[in-house]
Amino acid sequence: MATGTDYRAAVVGGGPAGLAAALALARSGIETVLVAPAPKPDHADSRTAALFAGSIHFLMNLGVWTRIEASSAPIVAIRILDDTGRLFRAPETRFEARDAGRENFGYNVPNRGLVDALWQEAQDAPGLTLRPDRLLARLDTTGAKASLTLDDGSTLLAELVVAADGRKSLCREASAIVTKAWSYDQSAVACTFDHTRPHQGISTELHRRSGPLTTVPLPGRASSLVWVERPAEAQRLMSLDESAFRTLLEARLQGLLGSVGSIGRRTMFPLSGMSATRFGDHRVALVGEAGHVIPPIGAQGLNLGLRDAATIAECAGDAGVHADVGGPAVLERYSAARMLDVTSRVWTVDVLNRSLLSGLLPVQLARGAGLYALQMLDPLRRRLVREGLEPTGAIPRLMRPPANFATASAG
Repeated sequence: MATGTDYRAAVVGGGPAGLAAALALARSGIETVLVAPAPKPDHADSRTAALFAGSIHFLMNLGVWTRIEASSAPIVAIRILDDTGRLFRAPETRFEARDAGRENFGYNVPNRGLVDALWQEAQDAPGLTLRPDRLLARLDTTGAKASLTLDDGSTLLAELVVAADGRKSLCREASAIVTKAWSYDQSAVACTFDHTRPHQGISTELHRRSGPLTTVPLPGRASSLVWVERPAEAQRLMSLDESAFRTLLEARLQGLLGSVGSIGRRTMFPLSGMSATRFGDHRVALVGEAGHVIPPIGAQGLNLGLRDAATIAECAGDAGVHADVGGPAVLERYSAARMLDVTSRVWTVDVLNRSLLSGLLPVQLARGAGLYALQMLDPLRRRLVREGLEPTGAIPRLMRPPANFATASAG
């Protein structure tokens, strides 16, 4: 039992993956402390995340989905349009949720609403202690338990530390887990916007020479936008006033969503990639961007992070009441469970992105031929849809439909 300073698990980081991990660990019977600042009441985050069915089931099982469903929009189809202007252009490729026997692929969820809903649920979650007043200053993993020194000099002990503290993770550094990192000559501009033509629940990716321009449905006649360009051009887009940005966006969309209306707050971020060589060691389990960073292509990033959260909770919960949940057995199981899923997604997105940037004709022909095959061969397209939606490997119990989770828990 926790004593106020001694816990079975400590989660460091208050983004969606960290909050979900803390709730999932507590739900799995692990006394947990969350070290993360509370969301600011006026925190401005215009980004959204396209969450697949397993992630939505996870939010249902954590009790937060009803808080954000109304502000989210279902995604019933994904279409890829070749807008490279090259000699060999791939045909339009369309993936329907019904190809996988589903009503939708998932939902486009506002980041701010997701964080707020998870934080609200954490306030009264049994087995979860919140430390929103302190930040982690130092982590020592050399003892019988991990020692977390907070910024006021106080100390917490935990068998397991879940590192959800981002791509520059202090926890990952303390665990001596090695990463491989790379960057792209690209930056993304993200915002939301209104439009006059219904999106019909379709997410559109315009594949351009500088990278994809992606629109994802929001409730009503609104969509979120991730527009990838070379860094100098992305900076120019950020400098435009709203009227000029609207005119240029309308031109790039070529009438797909009609006339563009009001534009939300724009943010810009450089594209990069990173993957850890293992996902657990020295009492530390990596979740979210502490373990992997992926470009915003194919909606894989946060879905991977939530699968991390559900998986570490399952591994720790299955270890038993008297087990060391930060010991080698749990962390080796966790790392093995996440390795193939993460590395396969990182590799796939990297290859797809680089194929857009490549000026080599054989690369362009291979990419076009692949998309043509997906469009023409229904079994291949259905298989790709299923593999894109589901993790590579076993689905964590908390990511199964709520009725199935209840049955598995009761058994």
